[in-house]
Amino acid sequence: MSTRVIAGVAVALFAGSMVLALSLPLVGTALERRSPLLVLAGAGVGLVLTICYSRVLWAAFMRRLTWRHYLDAAAVGLISYGVPAFGGPAWMAMPMAFISVAPIIVRRRAYALALTLASVAVTAVVLLLIDLPTAMALLYGLALLPTIAPMTYGMAWLCRIVDELRQARAELARRAVDEERVRFARDLHDTLGHTLQAIALRAELGERLVADAPDRALRELAEIQRIARTAVHDVREVVRGYRATSLAGELDGLAAVLGAAGISCERPEPPADLPAHVHEPLGWVAREAVTNVLRHSAATWCEVTVHVEDGHVVLEIVNDGGPGATRVVRGNGLTGLAERMKAAGGRLETTSGDGTFRVSAAVPLVPPPGPAEPAPARLPGEVAP
Repeated sequence: MSTRVIAGVAVALFAGSMVLALSLPLVGTALERRSPLLVLAGAGVGLVLTICYSRVLWAAFMRRLTWRHYLDAAAVGLISYGVPAFGGPAWMAMPMAFISVAPIIVRRRAYALALTLASVAVTAVVLLLIDLPTAMALLYGLALLPTIAPMTYGMAWLCRIVDELRQARAELARRAVDEERVRFARDLHDTLGHTLQAIALRAELGERLVADAPDRALRELAEIQRIARTAVHDVREVVRGYRATSLAGELDGLAAVLGAAGISCERPEPPADLPAHVHEPLGWVAREAVTNVLRHSAATWCEVTVHVEDGHVVLEIVNDGGPGATRVVRGNGLTGLAERMKAAGGRLETTSGDGTFRVSAAVPLVPPPGPAEPAPARLPGEVAP
């Protein structure tokens, strides 16, 4: 239920009770004095009171108070205390109109409490001045009429909580969309960056082999087709949210891709029985590191090691194509890897020096506790398993 609906229903209830409190003594006075002018005057005052009262309640419940609404509140106070002062004991219920708006027209609680207590005190004084018995004046002024103040204050609090919850839900939805965009961009970069670089490399190699070794050129073309089909499959999985990278699979392709580029690299043998949760983040590190070697360096060798150290599975990739500067500026790929490693409870380090560039990633053997992952997104028309 929206804040508008709650506020509208509350205003109708409070304003309806106010109309009832005004109409009963108005009918009694009309029957007693039989004066049409008096009835018209009372109806006009009641209409002004109802309009001003409803405007103040609506603005307070919706948290849209302006200076005009403070004028409305002043009119409510003037009518609430003026009518009983001149009309007599028959109108003794009227002050509850201002008592009900007193706690909600100011934002600070201390001021709201002070204004409410002041309205209660003025109510008791007015009821004493219109010749009500002292006991009845104190009972009405200090006990019965003030009970409406917590009601309006509680309704204003409820409307504020509902509005804040609605805003929080909207903010969570926006963050979920932003996180999905970041995930999609990161996965697309990590997936297609490596694949397109491998396709370009093998296309160049095939072009050089066409004249001298056509058989090898055909094999390279067949490999390009295989990589392209794999890329199509990977992109579809990225869209679905099912994209998973295996450390073993990346290590298998790592040596072959680097070897085709003329970079010496041997496939490392990872420790046996590695936990499942380390494969995906370390697999992404291996993929992105090899892509950077192919794209941004003139390396002639690359050394890859996987070992367990201090309760972490550590993947290190070192090549001799490091930049001249010792300070490493991280691009989109390394930034995305750092985010992945942080999410997995691990760390990513990049260093350069002496002509080498080193990437080190560590993931704990025991996965850190965390919230459950959301279900992967589905394509339109896809049936949930």
